[in-house]
Amino acid sequence: MEWQPMEINPEMLNKVLSGLGVCGSWGFVDVLGLEDEGVSSVPSPSCALMLLFPLTQQHESFRQQQAGKVSGGTDLYFLKQTVVNSCGTVALLHAVANNPTHIEYDGDSALKKFLDETANMTPAQRATHLENNQAIREAHDEVAVQGQCRVEADNVNFHFITFVNVKGQLYELDGRMEGPVNHGTTKDDSFIKVRSSSHSSNPSRCVKPSIHLIPVDVSNLPFM
Repeated sequence: MEWQPMEINPEMLNKVLSGLGVCGSWGFVDVLGLEDEGVSSVPSPSCALMLLFPLTQQHESFRQQQAGKVSGGTDLYFLKQTVVNSCGTVALLHAVANNPTHIEYDGDSALKKFLDETANMTPAQRATHLENNQAIREAHDEVAVQGQCRVEADNVNFHFITFVNVKGQLYELDGRMEGPVNHGTTKDDSFIKVRSSSHSSNPSRCVKPSIHLIPVDVSNLPFM
């Protein structure tokens, strides 16, 4: 199964959030760099980090090494990615689903319904449920055609993963893995700095500008 390739940036992701019935005062912004200057410019607090990077043989080797570090967790929501070109939306689902105390939904939210329906499923079962979820696919595809760049399906060679703080533990959520990877302890007030330090030790990921889910004034979001 294959969805429309999407140009991923905060504006597009915020439109997907809106289309899936997410309300409240949280939205995505760019992280322009992982050095101190770039990190210090990120508004606080932030509750998730989405990392965009190219898929290379070097990263594939690193991913295989990470496979041995996969860990479970009853407090984590993890979803396998089985739909081509869905990594941005899967990363968004991981960011939202693992921050239930922050996120609010409209009464008929397609995303809230999906998360409720899949709450007790395995990651593979959630993936199958996503394949069959027309509402989420339509929200993704509707935003995908609005991008300024025309992304060719055969030329998509980048991937999105998500980092979240769940009960003081920093987890990496990659839909291409079998489960989450625990990177150790973290705190709400140092979440982005700890993640940046962890990334810098992994040169196999040539990072593109990352995206943070932070509280914002929703009246100023592009989709409002």
